[in-house]
Amino acid sequence: MSYDKTNSGTLGKNQRKETDKHPDYAGQINIEGKDYWLSGWIKQNGSTGEKFFSLAVKQKEDRKPEPKR
Repeated sequence: MSYDKTNSGTLGKNQRKETDKHPDYAGQINIEGKDYWLSGWIKQNGSTGEKFFSLAVKQKEDRKPEPKR
């Protein structure tokens, strides 16, 4: 029995964060059968001080092999 991961994903602490521009959390998500990278930053509202997630998705692309030289 295989697990259907359609329309689901994971997000965890980014262990490779090196600068403030790198996401605080990273993972992957599948939306309608297509795979995406998922990134999340913890932000804070300037007027209320409330914390929230800012999210971004980027479609995973098939990597083409480097041409031989």
